[in-house]
Amino acid sequence: MAGGGGGEKTEKPTSKRRQDARKEGNVFQSRDAATVVVLFGVFWGIKLYLPFLQKTIEECLNHFISRVSWENPLGEAPQIFIYLVVTVVKCTVPLLLWASLLGILAHGVQTRFNVSFQSVKPKLSKLNPISGLKKMFALRNVVELVKNLIKITLLLVLLYGILKKDLVAMSKLLDMQTMASAAFMLKAVFDLVVKVCAAFTVVAFFDFLYQRWEYEKNLKMTKQEVKDEFKQTEGNPEIKGRIRRIQRQMALSRMMQKVPQADVIIRNPTHYAIALKYDPKKHGAPVVLAMGQDELALRIVRAGEENGVFIIENKPLARALYGSCRLDREIPAEFYGAVAEILVHIYRAGHREDMFR
Repeated sequence: MAGGGGGEKTEKPTSKRRQDARKEGNVFQSRDAATVVVLFGVFWGIKLYLPFLQKTIEECLNHFISRVSWENPLGEAPQIFIYLVVTVVKCTVPLLLWASLLGILAHGVQTRFNVSFQSVKPKLSKLNPISGLKKMFALRNVVELVKNLIKITLLLVLLYGILKKDLVAMSKLLDMQTMASAAFMLKAVFDLVVKVCAAFTVVAFFDFLYQRWEYEKNLKMTKQEVKDEFKQTEGNPEIKGRIRRIQRQMALSRMMQKVPQADVIIRNPTHYAIALKYDPKKHGAPVVLAMGQDELALRIVRAGEENGVFIIENKPLARALYGSCRLDREIPAEFYGAVAEILVHIYRAGHREDMFR
């Protein structure tokens, strides 16, 4: 992520800022929302899994009760242990896997299944006691404290409401059959869980909004950070300007090297200069080898004079060609007639007699 830099963080985070944050494991998520999903899902899983749990536990108890009169219990100890382990695995592992799957989905949906190990790497800055003290009094911890107090209060209120409502019925549990009392307690527990999940959902909703606001706030950038990031991604403007200048110089050098190959240079007389070459074997019309304005035009004319290139002054044609032609391209069709007259004149004057061969 971008470094510090003075100034207030007023700019929205860029795409690179968000990508760097994700690479470092800094992603937006609400743990309360995940907790509600896991809590509600696990208890509904237990409710659906309860008949199997009941059957498995009954079979286990019957198995041990039927073997109370074993003659050699020590010799049967390995079998007892294996049977007990298998029973515990059958009762607990499916629920644990279901809870793990719910947790992965609840966090994964929020973080788009971002995986990063940057956050678990040891950092010496985390051992700084001053930064630790600052975190103790940070707004985030205050919000977490308020949330926990609200959740505890809601839990106590809901528990009190259920106890107040079913207190008389609970006092009769000792006189009820075991299965009836167990069913009553399970119903009371599930009612409490449903109400707790409903109340915690409201808390999780506001926590979701707060976590999103805090995440966006922490990702905001200063104007200097935006400038520095632009330099990193797009390149330093000074360096890019220097590269462009070098590229222009190289292109200009290549263009000037082609001037001696021209058949004619049309000038105006100092502002524009266009060097043309016509090779009927390669092109259907004259090709622009070089063109320039002002000082560059004078350099083209000077190079042509030094190499014996025919130079002609035609102000309107030179201006029109400069505005319509492109380097290493054939001239537009509207100039064929005017340029053809010049090339014929050059041929008759004895310059480049091999032009039309």
